[in-house]
Amino acid sequence: MNKKVLVTVILFGSLTVSGIVSAQSVYPGQHQGKLKKETVAPLQAESFDLKDVRLLPSRFRDNMLRDSAWMTSIDVNRLLHSFRTNAGVFAGREGGYMTVKKLGGWESLDCELRGHTTGHMLSALGLMYAATGSEIFKLKGDSLVNGLEEVQNALKNGYLSAWPEELINRNIQGKGVWAPWYTLHKLFSGLIDQYLYADNKKALTIVTRMGDWAYNKLKPLSEETRKLMIRNEFGGINESFYNLYAITGDERYRWLAEYFYHNDVIDPLKELRDDLGTKHTNTFIPKVIAEARNYELTRNETSRKLSEFFWHTMIDHHTFAPGCSSDKEHYFDPKKLSQHLTGYTGETCCTYNMLKLSRHLFCWTGDSSIADYYERALYNHILGQQDPETGMVAYFLPLLSGAHKLYSTKENSFWCCVGSGFENHAKYGEAIYYHNDRGIYVNLFIPSQVTWKEKGLTLRQETEFPQEETTRFTLQAENPVRTTIYLRYPSWSKDVKVSVNGKKISVKQKPGSYIAVTREWKDGDQISATYPMQIKLETTPDNPDKAALLYGPLVLAGERGTEGMQAPAPFSNPALYNDYYTYNFHVPAHLRTSLKLDKKHPERALQRVGSDLKFTTEQGDVIRPLYDLHHQRYVVYWDLQSE
Repeated sequence: MNKKVLVTVILFGSLTVSGIVSAQSVYPGQHQGKLKKETVAPLQAESFDLKDVRLLPSRFRDNMLRDSAWMTSIDVNRLLHSFRTNAGVFAGREGGYMTVKKLGGWESLDCELRGHTTGHMLSALGLMYAATGSEIFKLKGDSLVNGLEEVQNALKNGYLSAWPEELINRNIQGKGVWAPWYTLHKLFSGLIDQYLYADNKKALTIVTRMGDWAYNKLKPLSEETRKLMIRNEFGGINESFYNLYAITGDERYRWLAEYFYHNDVIDPLKELRDDLGTKHTNTFIPKVIAEARNYELTRNETSRKLSEFFWHTMIDHHTFAPGCSSDKEHYFDPKKLSQHLTGYTGETCCTYNMLKLSRHLFCWTGDSSIADYYERALYNHILGQQDPETGMVAYFLPLLSGAHKLYSTKENSFWCCVGSGFENHAKYGEAIYYHNDRGIYVNLFIPSQVTWKEKGLTLRQETEFPQEETTRFTLQAENPVRTTIYLRYPSWSKDVKVSVNGKKISVKQKPGSYIAVTREWKDGDQISATYPMQIKLETTPDNPDKAALLYGPLVLAGERGTEGMQAPAPFSNPALYNDYYTYNFHVPAHLRTSLKLDKKHPERALQRVGSDLKFTTEQGDVIRPLYDLHHQRYVVYWDLQSE
């Protein structure tokens, strides 16, 4: 039996088994008993632990299974090799060339980011264990942690990395080096996640020793040196220190979190200024997530205001129709958006981090518009990031008309978006449901089941959404319980119909809110909700004749075939240096990007074919959800022509 089949069998056999983990990522309401510093900020909603949610058969679970197969296929010794080599604890025939197959791309032994994938893998294995309860992910995570403990012991001072500490020294001195604290952040985060998701106490010991090393390293430095050092990208290392502070209560880790406060980035946001310019997008978002954690732990109102301001600034001005942001990883003038529809839009890590930030803000506000964005980005970017044939993932989501998705390779990529990709497809269950003392929120229409232990209530959601407009819920109650089910009323729908046990109820709420259904729920009660979807246009701010088509929350894209695609397309070429960043899409000159329609009634131009989400036009276009467009060219933003 091959590994892919084996993993699938294990997962399917464990989906109804609850894991023994007691927590997941650090969002309000989770990991009870593992935090010495709880959230003190007022909350509108709290998260469920990922272990309390199980995905049912759907496109999302298919992605999760492919992700799990890739993750488990990568040998632990390969993930640890660069760490062991750095610490001098590896001994293999001819330097290991005969015993360990080296990872390529960004994990090569001469790449200064090596080791970041191991950090992401620690997080992803913990997430997958929480999401499935399958011991294979627990065992693999334990093996990685055991190997890292050996490396840390050999390095003696608490330091742990796949590269020498000299890279940190170069960073402190302001010398050229590729983001050492960014890479360490992945390890800090991964080890913390192993403790929170997989109950690995050894991981907590290792990461606290790393925190002690960092404190001793940085405490003596001057303010001038600090400002010089943090000019280099450091990812979300300050968020990790806030989380380590929350777990341990050790004030030194809070000091470290504040040490990485980046004045040049955060100070303008404090003043509620959109001073983003052409800066690197994904260096901003993790720093704001750290401010969000600061607010939750200290109730610092400035951190709350700047976090909310940044989120709204991103969504209102710096986000493309699929929910992604950035062009070649950078901001640009949003008033010129139509000029930035390139082959390098939508870095996946940016969306990954925007979804994380959105989860924090939703807990504070319970605002359905945050859930609207989350759904938009999840379906149109994250769900479609993964190639359904191979499980490989894309760095960018190209919006250049005639471009195609460019995927990683199994051996020679390991980009940042591969690392975050391991996590993306493991944690689909984490934002479907929330709760407070009054009831449970249903934010996403994904086949799944959530167990609300405090209420003795299980809610099972079955749906073919978005192929169909109806989602159905069945309640399992140990005893009759009075509570409220808050059904999200998306801004993209209208005239929603809801019934309880077959009886229609009055819906007085408006789009962009929640339909509150309050009653005493009994075992076997059922809810049905139908959300009509319509075709609409979303034009660019600078060109009303350049627009994306949406069906409900889904961005639609026109199929444009494979003409001119040259091997190894649609996969990255390992022989070229970071070719995703310089890739020539060879778009045929005659490729049509125009669409004739009535702007006031765009639905008249499209005819749905059968029950699938397939549309055609009189021009002969075949149009599908963007997440379904793989291994071929597509058009997202059309040049509109009046009928």
